[in-house]
Formats: sequence, C-alpha cells, structure tokens
Amino acid sequence: MKIQILLDMNLSPAWVPLLTGSGIHAVHWSAVGDPRATDREIVDWAIANSYWILTHDLDFGTLLALTHQTGPSVIQLRAQDILPEHLGTTVLSILQQYESELASGALVVIDDFRHRVRVLPL
Repeated sequence: MKIQILLDMNLSPAWVPLLTGSGIHAVHWSAVGDPRATDREIVDWAIANSYWILTHDLDFGTLLALTHQTGPSVIQLRAQDILPEHLGTTVLSILQQYESELASGALVVIDDFRHRVRVLPL
C-alpha cells in the first residue's frame, strides 16, 4: 500500500523530507490548500485524495468521533516537542506497526511516553 500523509498547518513542513526520505508520500497542507481552511475542508480533501492526516490538533479526533466517520485516518501528536527531530523515529515506527489499522481507518494518538490506536468509527 502506498502511504500518503497530509501534514496539518500546525506542523512544521520539516516533516515532509523526513517522511519522503522513508518512502512515504507527504505533503504539507500549505502546498495544497488554503491555510485558513476549516478542519472539515482538510478532512474532505484527505478523503478525496486518499491521505492520512498528521496533526497536533485535537479537533480532528473530535470531528471523527462526532461524525462516526470511517476515515481518514488521523495521527495526533500530543507531545510538547512536535518537531521531526524529536518524534520522527517514533512516528515512522508507528506508521509501520499500525499500517493495516491506518489503512482501514484509525485514530492514533502519540505522546512522549505511549501511543493509543482506536479503529474508526469512534
């Protein structure tokens, strides 16, 4: 499966080379959409283009829970330091470990000490 990650505006574009260097197609929202877009618009774009969302924003998980959607998959970074230099290795490991769950639709929450996976719909 070809993994495609959409980076939310609240994450540094520095994530793109880390992910692409690992064979993952990654794009920052600022390169494909309006920086002032709503979370709903970002979700709709991700669904239409078969992307998973990588974010630091809790709103995507809330949106999935309220709508009972089965996608897109969302990976939430809940750490203080969300730069790829700090969490990059962890994110890459989790993308590999939970690829099948993410492919089916999942919410993955990553912090400095643990991670949780919930299959969609919530």
